[in-house]
Amino acid sequence: MALKSWNAKKIAILAGYAAAAAVLFSAPMFISDFRLNLLAKFLAFAIVALGLDLIWGYTGILSLGHGIFFGLGAYAMAMYLKLESTHGKLPDFMGWSGLKELPLFWRPFESFPFALAMGILIPALLALALGYFTFRNRIRGVYFTILTQALVIITTTLIVGQQAVTGGTNGVTGYTTILGYSLGSPDTKRVLYWITAAVMLGIFVLCRYITASRFGKVLRAIRDGENRVRFIGYNPAMYQMVIFTISAGIAGLAGMLFVLHVGIISPSMLGIVPSIEMVLWVAIGGRGTLIGAALGAVAMNWAKSEFSTAYPEGWLFFMGGLFVVVVVFLPKGIAGLFHIRKEKLRRFMPAFLSQRGKLVSPKEGDGSLKQG
Repeated sequence: MALKSWNAKKIAILAGYAAAAAVLFSAPMFISDFRLNLLAKFLAFAIVALGLDLIWGYTGILSLGHGIFFGLGAYAMAMYLKLESTHGKLPDFMGWSGLKELPLFWRPFESFPFALAMGILIPALLALALGYFTFRNRIRGVYFTILTQALVIITTTLIVGQQAVTGGTNGVTGYTTILGYSLGSPDTKRVLYWITAAVMLGIFVLCRYITASRFGKVLRAIRDGENRVRFIGYNPAMYQMVIFTISAGIAGLAGMLFVLHVGIISPSMLGIVPSIEMVLWVAIGGRGTLIGAALGAVAMNWAKSEFSTAYPEGWLFFMGGLFVVVVVFLPKGIAGLFHIRKEKLRRFMPAFLSQRGKLVSPKEGDGSLKQG
């Protein structure tokens, strides 16, 4: 009986995922090109939220520096797009700054596979280096959070200061094609949307696999009691370094997809405020639930877009009120609504079965039933 119910539950979950995937992939059929581009951008944000949920929701380590990993991936893709748009010539902002030839570290980004690989590897390697020195020295809690914020400040200052090779505060923009296809074409935008949706679903499946595996169980154990995990023979620092590296690589991948839909990347998009917003998406969607993290990113950015359009002068008050309502009445986030319904169902079923047993009970002395 338990096996049948488990199978039914699994089938229901898979059916829900299939329905969500069908809605995502059919979105170009019923929304405008403008809304489709917005949704694609929000799905890129959902990918960041999934990676951040791995490190915060499942491992208990709050990072306020994921905007850096997101931005590094975005810059890697933007460098390739900029070089393709110039057809081998020097980018405009470099000429304005007095450069005469392309810097050496820019030249490999003329290759799309190289840019794609670097968009994931650079954030991952930076996270691995930071994690190696922090987790091995048992730097935890607010101290780790402060270090990630310091990393944000250092990186953004470096990007702004090196205007000749990074574009400074203006960032990198002005690209029009990818692999020879026009980024402004509706067909290209639809293909890029489908790619983003497919990557988001793939990252969700990967995160689901990680959290359901033995590795994921150890991560939750570290979150709930790191010293106990250490006492039974595990090395928490190793697990923390690995999951932090994976999370950063996912953020870098999201940054590359983001650039394709927005057409610009600048230091303002990877500063402290965007990093804090990423944490808010996970918190409001539901920390420790992958569905909640993805829903939180999409829902909050969609609400931000709608409120700012309908109420350009007061949309911040609406967003602030929404945050307050969620924090006060939904401490487990949007995903907590499903848990509340599940708990009510669990409480209702025993009472229902008990009441049914009172109404219909076996008669003493024979096997017949009587109405109570």
